[in-house]
Amino acid sequence: MHESELDRERAVVEGLYERLDALRAETADSLTRVRRESVGGNHQARSERDAFARLYEDQLTQLREVDARLVFGRLLLEEPADGSAHRYIGRIGLRDEEQRSLLVDWRAQQASAFYQATASERMGVRARRHLTMSGRQVVRIDDEVFDESLLAGDRSAGETVQGEGALLAALTAQRTGRMSDIVATIQAEQDRIIRSDLRGALVVQGGPGTGKTAVALHRAAYLLYANRQRLGSSGVLVVGPSTAFLRYIEAVLPSLGETGVVLQTLGELFPGVEATADDGAETARLKGSAQMARLLSRAVRSRQKAPAEEQTVVVDNERLVVQPDLIQRAIAKAQRSGKPHNVARVTFVKHALAELTDQLAAQLRASGSTIDDADLKVLREDLRTSYDVRVLLNTAWLPLTPQKLLQDLYARPVWLGELTPRWSEAQRAALLRDRSAAFTVSDVPLLDEAAELLGDFPGKPDPAARERGRQRKRDLENARAAIRNMGVEGLVSAEQLADGFAEQVDRGTTAERASADRTWTYGHVVVDEAQELSPMQWRVLLRRCPMKSFTIVGDIAQVSSPAGASSWAGALQPYFKDAWRLEELTVNYRTPAQIAEEAERLARAAGLPITPTRSVREGDWPIRRVSAGGSPLSEAVVAAVEHDRGIDAQGSLAVIAPPHEVEAVAAAVAERFGDDAGRGAAGLTRPIAVLSGYEAKGLEFDAVVLADPDSLAGDSALGAATLYVAMTRPTQRLTLVTH
Repeated sequence: MHESELDRERAVVEGLYERLDALRAETADSLTRVRRESVGGNHQARSERDAFARLYEDQLTQLREVDARLVFGRLLLEEPADGSAHRYIGRIGLRDEEQRSLLVDWRAQQASAFYQATASERMGVRARRHLTMSGRQVVRIDDEVFDESLLAGDRSAGETVQGEGALLAALTAQRTGRMSDIVATIQAEQDRIIRSDLRGALVVQGGPGTGKTAVALHRAAYLLYANRQRLGSSGVLVVGPSTAFLRYIEAVLPSLGETGVVLQTLGELFPGVEATADDGAETARLKGSAQMARLLSRAVRSRQKAPAEEQTVVVDNERLVVQPDLIQRAIAKAQRSGKPHNVARVTFVKHALAELTDQLAAQLRASGSTIDDADLKVLREDLRTSYDVRVLLNTAWLPLTPQKLLQDLYARPVWLGELTPRWSEAQRAALLRDRSAAFTVSDVPLLDEAAELLGDFPGKPDPAARERGRQRKRDLENARAAIRNMGVEGLVSAEQLADGFAEQVDRGTTAERASADRTWTYGHVVVDEAQELSPMQWRVLLRRCPMKSFTIVGDIAQVSSPAGASSWAGALQPYFKDAWRLEELTVNYRTPAQIAEEAERLARAAGLPITPTRSVREGDWPIRRVSAGGSPLSEAVVAAVEHDRGIDAQGSLAVIAPPHEVEAVAAAVAERFGDDAGRGAAGLTRPIAVLSGYEAKGLEFDAVVLADPDSLAGDSALGAATLYVAMTRPTQRLTLVTH
């Protein structure tokens, strides 16, 4: 390649970074001015100032996050646009001071040809160039030529004309403890999925290494870009299988210029609870089944029960005999309202007090007292504050929290037996546990279901919610006026500005508010490893996104949860009906062919419904098999790790062990390698991570040492899937350590 050509690209990229730095400085200056602005005691002016400050803060965060590999591609166009035949593609869009395009955001329609153009479908492109960056410096150029006339010119021997230079460089690069974006190497089949419509549910099915997770995250970034008005204030929820997985992917979206996304595990979907422990297989299967929704509904209904016999209450020295049918009538009226338990209790109490007031008034009149309308109000208040009446009403209809309901259900075998007359003793025994036991991941959807049935606990008045609604309308009106006054029409919407108005102390970001609010509804939900979800977990996610706009990513062959899905149709049809569509990824970009073929062979032998994939490369190392012989397994694992570190001491390595061996193996590895090794999610920031098969889901490493694969397969009800997952984590080398 001519050195002058590389120098020319370096000069262009240098100019783009200069513009980025200038925009950072301008935004920082604007933020400083807004923060210093004195607005006196005018609350609305303070709200506008705070809102603009937040907008500038968000813009500054975006400009800082995209520094690495700001630009990664260039298109040579058949018809020059804006006077230039070159169109540069990057993480964000940049314009000069005259608003002429300098850099096109990868999500923009004008950038789609960078991912989709081929020699047969050129899309107006003569050539596509990949720029490989190191820091802010261009270090390599790879060209794909679609117009043969470009090949006729004088080209030096050093110039590379091939389509896989950037992709193969990414595939062979060392892995770290965090996932990298693939924005520079998105392939045509991936790009089509990323840019597909927001409507309905999109299922992305693919075997290990096909880039499902990367596609899902880039799709989230694209949808936020293309549907800013709809998704900007409601947000996007990304659900992953574990804390280790979320730590692995957490840097991808910010590096793509998006920070308004909520990342949660299945154990964090109920505010205030962070469950990490898993139940045993039978308990998890039972808790995940749809029959638990019916059980919880019966449990709540059983807490709405009239006394079996008449009750005597004392009200201001007057004895009042209350018949069961009086309480039953009040219960029936409340139940007919269709409101959640705690909300309907207000109706119950109102009707019960009304009848009790009439009964007490009649009793007093019969004894010679004169009762007028004013006296009725006093009698009602006396009844409301009477200790005996409060006990009577609470016994019939007690307000409940989701936590209390679930703890009682698990800790009271007699009550559970009354609610489940058709269950077996083994099923009931699977739920029983001490009231003080911590909630598990399988409990989280049950807590959410209970919250839906119960409603807000007394003490959360609705007037505040009504006032927030009225304030929102005022904020929108004021935002429109502020935008007109400041002359920033088209740069920010009234909704975006109103989202930043500070009516209270600090409303927090969209992500912060969404995470803390169980009733928050998102504009879109991304679910990774979705084959693991139980019916109860799907019910939670559908409540989080009533519009049913989902990106669902997974591989049925990799299901390891006892409550997981055996088919996409079986999992999704009850909730989405026909409003879902399936896309399949068939190219394995991660796993070397010899490893992928062996993993798929074992999976087929076990009867797993795998999606066959085609690896894009052969690996340099065959699968290595070693035996522990008579030595402890942990010693053999340490020796295998030492051998692999001798090949590459800088790359990432995962030790994947069966659940009953993982702690002993982790201790042995930590003793030998010290701070270079870590257990679980903490290990992802270190060169060596020791993980269980479940913790390894969705992750990738340069090398994997798999401890006792036969036991790994046998320790799970779906052990073959666990082994399949573990074998397909490496991008370079796989070592199998057997007893």
